[in-house]
Amino acid sequence: MKIAFQMDPIGDVNIDADSSFRLAEEAQARGHTLFFYGPDQLAYQEGRMTGRGHDFTVQRVQGDHAHLGPLKEVDLSEFDVVWLRQDPPFDMHYITTTHLLDRLAETTLVVNDPFWVRNYPEKLLVLDFPDLTPPTTIARDLDTIKAFKAKHGDVILKPLYGNGGAGVFRLTPDDRNLSSLHELFTGFSREPLIVQKFLPDVSKGDKRVILVDGEPVGAINRVPAAGETRSNMHVGGRPEKIGLSERDLEICARIGPLLKEKGQVFVGIDVIGDYLTEINVTSPTGIQELERFDGVNIAAKIWDAIEAKRA
Repeated sequence: MKIAFQMDPIGDVNIDADSSFRLAEEAQARGHTLFFYGPDQLAYQEGRMTGRGHDFTVQRVQGDHAHLGPLKEVDLSEFDVVWLRQDPPFDMHYITTTHLLDRLAETTLVVNDPFWVRNYPEKLLVLDFPDLTPPTTIARDLDTIKAFKAKHGDVILKPLYGNGGAGVFRLTPDDRNLSSLHELFTGFSREPLIVQKFLPDVSKGDKRVILVDGEPVGAINRVPAAGETRSNMHVGGRPEKIGLSERDLEICARIGPLLKEKGQVFVGIDVIGDYLTEINVTSPTGIQELERFDGVNIAAKIWDAIEAKRA
């Protein structure tokens, strides 16, 4: 198959951690051809969806992992699969790429389905499952957020469309910074904030569960660094081997059919203790860590699902 990756610069990725690199590596091993372009090089041109980028090959050699061909423009409708793999933030630039990629629906499989990526961003899809999630409020109004904090005491405050642990604050019952943080966030963004009851179980880790076409295939545990609330690996969280608990399987059984129905082939959910906190569909990570811990080829499972859909 002809595969295009819409992603951040492939030359800058960490080959030991990046899921897009691992997906490209597995695709190449299966004989598929690879093309890379950035989201800035996606265009609608008089009825055609185009990308300006490079044919490429990959190898697991640090510092020499991607070989790019000459810059060229391609018609994306001629590709079998386009991967939507640029990192958030989930802003209007990101949303616009999903609208444009929607136009390929008749000819090309876009993974994950951009219509539902747009309508199911990480921190909003969980609202469909309130019994699985910690107490949550999404608001821009300071009084509403203050009332939530007064009720629950110890809370987590974060931007609604952030990623990688950026801008995540824990506010304990005696913390007096809520108004200042609200002023800071609303000073540079018109987006709401999300506030959730703090879950003490995060000290034991924030579990990333990987689902492929709606089915759980494994999990890794991300343990916060000493003195840190956030467990994201971007900010020093330590990945550990862990299995799927009965509660993890219960959560996956609830959300999996919806993810499969909406074309979300590769999804990473976040579970703290018994609670689902995020459903990551934009550019989930965790494949390589899971493969190393469990000895399972997760990238192959993802490509098996994609090849079955194309067939």
